Amino acid sequence: MTELASAPRRKRPEFRNINVFTDLPSYRLPAAGIVSILHRISGFVMFLLLPFIIWMFDVSVSSEISFSRFTSAFNRGVSCTPTSCLLAGWFMKLVALALIWAYLHHFIAGLRHLWMDISHAAVSKEFGKASATVTLVSSIALTLILGAKLFGFY
Repeated sequence: MTELASAPRRKRPEFRNINVFTDLPSYRLPAAGIVSILHRISGFVMFLLLPFIIWMFDVSVSSEISFSRFTSAFNRGVSCTPTSCLLAGWFMKLVALALIWAYLHHFIAGLRHLWMDISHAAVSKEFGKASATVTLVSSIALTLILGAKLFGFY
């Protein structure tokens, strides 16, 4: 018993705070960490754009006249006069594209989290990396496809 008390102990690793200027530029976040952070950001973006979503829904389903006003907001802009526009049409499309990305990413990442909660086999380092990569690629690919449709490429 006295041997254990007197034996020299191995020094434990020392963890210090991360320095923003020296450590963060060289720090590589794993794909699962990127998906986790983007999941939070996409939820915040959807919450932030909730008034825009409500406006789009209200204007698009109220009447035929309001629907034509809705489509012209995306083509010409909002409150356009011959000299200036309050919000340009391309800006409205970019906001809608951000909303599309936020919804798609949040939905796909949510499905990923639900699958990991249901399946115990899905909680592994390999599955986490693979599913995070699939989440990132699929949300970006679907956003590009829907963005091309939004901007009129097809």
